[in-house]
Amino acid sequence: MKRAWLCLLTLVAAAPLCPLAAQGNPPRLPRQSEVTTAAVQGIIRMENGLGISGAAIVLRNQTTGNQIAITAAGDGVFRLADLAPGLYRVTASKEGFESMDPLDITFTTGGITVVDITLRVVTLDENGLRSIPRAFGGPLPPFPEEADLGPYRELPALTPPGPPPPPPVPMAEESKVFTPVPNRWQYEFPKYRRYSGNGDIPYVDGHWYDPFNRNKAKGDYPIFGNNTFLNLTVTSDTFLDKRTLPVPSGLGSIDPDTGEFFGNFGQFAITENVAVSATIFHGDTSFRPIDWQVRFTPEFNFNYLKAQENGIVNIDVRKGPSRYDQHAGVQEAFFEARLKNLSSEYDFVSARAGIQSFNSDFRGFIFNDQEPGLRLFGNLKSNRYQYNLAAFAMLEKDTNSGLNSFALRHQQVFVANLYRQDFIKPGYTIQVSFHYDKDDASFQFDQNHFLVRPQPIGSVKPHAIRAYYYGLTGDGHIGRINVNHAFYQVVGHDKLNPLARHRVDINAQMAALELSLDKDWLRYRVSAFWASGEKNPRGNTAHGFDAIFDNPDFAGGIFSFWNREGLRLTSTGVGIVGGDSLVPSLRSSKIEGQANYVNPGLFIYNAGVDADVTPKLRAFANLNFVRFQYTKPLEILLFQDSIHAGVGADMGIGIKYRPKLSDNITVTGGFNTFFPFQGFSDISTSKTLYSLFTNVRFQF
Repeated sequence: MKRAWLCLLTLVAAAPLCPLAAQGNPPRLPRQSEVTTAAVQGIIRMENGLGISGAAIVLRNQTTGNQIAITAAGDGVFRLADLAPGLYRVTASKEGFESMDPLDITFTTGGITVVDITLRVVTLDENGLRSIPRAFGGPLPPFPEEADLGPYRELPALTPPGPPPPPPVPMAEESKVFTPVPNRWQYEFPKYRRYSGNGDIPYVDGHWYDPFNRNKAKGDYPIFGNNTFLNLTVTSDTFLDKRTLPVPSGLGSIDPDTGEFFGNFGQFAITENVAVSATIFHGDTSFRPIDWQVRFTPEFNFNYLKAQENGIVNIDVRKGPSRYDQHAGVQEAFFEARLKNLSSEYDFVSARAGIQSFNSDFRGFIFNDQEPGLRLFGNLKSNRYQYNLAAFAMLEKDTNSGLNSFALRHQQVFVANLYRQDFIKPGYTIQVSFHYDKDDASFQFDQNHFLVRPQPIGSVKPHAIRAYYYGLTGDGHIGRINVNHAFYQVVGHDKLNPLARHRVDINAQMAALELSLDKDWLRYRVSAFWASGEKNPRGNTAHGFDAIFDNPDFAGGIFSFWNREGLRLTSTGVGIVGGDSLVPSLRSSKIEGQANYVNPGLFIYNAGVDADVTPKLRAFANLNFVRFQYTKPLEILLFQDSIHAGVGADMGIGIKYRPKLSDNITVTGGFNTFFPFQGFSDISTSKTLYSLFTNVRFQF
C-alpha cells in the first residue's frame, strides 16, 4: 500500500514537468530557478495511509547547518522549492504521534526528491496513559532501584519566568472608530479645495440660490424622509422681435392720405414669460422610475406689440397701432403614479392625470401642446419599447400669449404611439402612431375681436371635424448618417368645409426627411418637407394636409422666417401659414382656429449647417426654398387667376450662447429674411421681409 501511494504521488508530481523532460531538461517546479537549485515534495501519513494535517517538517543542511521548517497541508502534503543542493537531515513531528527516526537525504541540482514519511499514533493503556515502549511480546524491563534521595527530594530547578506580557490593547469604542450616518443624504462632504482661483471646484457648499451645487430645492436631497424630493424650477423667457410683415391699409389706416394697398410693414414685439414649476416626487433618484409625483406650473405672460398700421392689434382701429397685454395660465398641473413594475430591468407602467406637456412624435409635426388629459405610459424589454396612450380635452388659448385659459374648447384629441429602439440598426428608433382629432362645431371670437371659428371665408357656419392620423416616423443614425423622417396619412371628414362649401372626406398626406452628417465641429443638414395640397377645392375629397396642433422643429426651426413668423393673407382673416408651423393651412389661427384640409399644400427644400464654434457658442445657417403644390384654393379664396406656385427663398443665420455650459442661461439671436418669388408676389407683396430677434432665457 505504501509503495502504491509513493508511485501515485511521484506520477502526480512529475506530470506537469513532462513537457520539460521531453525537451531534454531536468524536471523542475514552476517557481524553481534554472538548474541551480533542488526541490522536495512529500507526504506525512498515518499507518492507515491517511495524511496528517499540520505536521511539522524540519530540513537541516548537514554542511551549512541552515535549518528550514515547513508545515504539511490539510492532506499531509508538503512542498519546498529553491533548496540549495546537498545532504539534509529530515524530521517530522506531530502532537499525539511518536517521533520518527531522522532521514538523511541528498537533494540534487535540478531534481525533485519525493519523500514519504509515516508516523505512528501514540498508544494509551487502560488508564488513558501512554504505554512504555517494549519489545513485542517480551517481559517488562525491571524497575530501577530507588536511589538515596535524602530527607527531601530535590526537584529540578525551573527557569524563573520573565516579565509578564503586556495586557492586550483594548479596542476603541465604536463611536471613536465609526461615524453613524442615519441619513446618507445629509452627509457633509469635507471642505476641500484642490485648485486655487475660480473654476469647477469639488466640495463647494450649496446655497438656496445656487442650482449648480447641492440644493434641496433642486431635488439633490429629500425635503423629508429618505425618498421624497422637491424640484423647483423658475424660468424667465424674454423674446424680442423686430420684423416686417405685409399688412393692408384699410379705411382706418394710420396714414389715410396714402393710395397704397399695403400699409407700413414694420412691427416690434416683446414677450416675457415667467414660469414657476414645483414638483414633489417620491423615489430614489436613480435608474428606477419614480413612485409618484405631483407637478404644478403656473406661467405669467407680459406682451407688447407695436405696429405701424391700425387694425393689426385689434379689429377696432380706434385701439391704435400698439397693444400691451398680460395673462396668467396653468401650463402643468398633474399627478403621476407608477402602477406596476414589469421586470427587474426597470420596465414599468405609469399613469398621469391633469394638464401636461405632450409631444406625439420626434419633431412635433402633429400634436405638441400642454393640455388636460389622462395618459398611460411605460416601457418594455429593458426600455427597448416605449409606449403612450393618451386622451386630452383641449382648452381655449389666450390670443396674445398662447397660454391656456380656463375654458374648454369642445375638442378632444386621442393619441397612441409605440417606439422601438435599435430597430434594424443600433442607434435608430422607429415609431408608429395614431391620432384622432374630434373637433366639434363651435363659434369663437378671439380677444382682439377677430372671428376665429369658423374661418371667416366661404361658407361661414360652425362645422365639426373628425380626422384620423396614421403615422410612421424614425430618428437616430445609420452609420455616420443622422436620419429623421416622418410620414402621415390622414382620413376622416369635415361636415362643412368653408372653401368647398359642403361636406368633404379627408385623404391627405405629409412626408419629411432630414439627413445630416457630423464632421468635426460641423453638422451639415439637408431636408425636404411635403404637405399634400388640394387640386380641386370644390370636390368631395379634401387632399390638403393639416395638423392638429403642431410646433415643428424642422427645416431651420426658429431660424426660418416661414416657420417662425406666420404670414397672413391680407383682407381675408386667414393666414397662409401660422406662427411656429410649416403647413399652408389657410386657418384663421393655429391656436384657436380649426384644421382646414382644403389648402394649397407645399414643398420645402432645405439645406443648413450647425457649427459648434466653442463649447459655449453654436452658430446656425439655414436656407429654404418654398413652393406651393397647387394654387387653386388660393385662386378661389382671392378671386384671382393664374397664381404662380413659387413662394420664395427663406434664409436665416443665428447663434446660441451658453455662458455656463448648461441650459440655465442661454442667449439666442438670429436674422431671417424672406425673398418672395412670383407666387408670393401674386398673392401678397414682392418686398423682401425680414426678422431680427433675440431670446434670453434664465432657468433656476
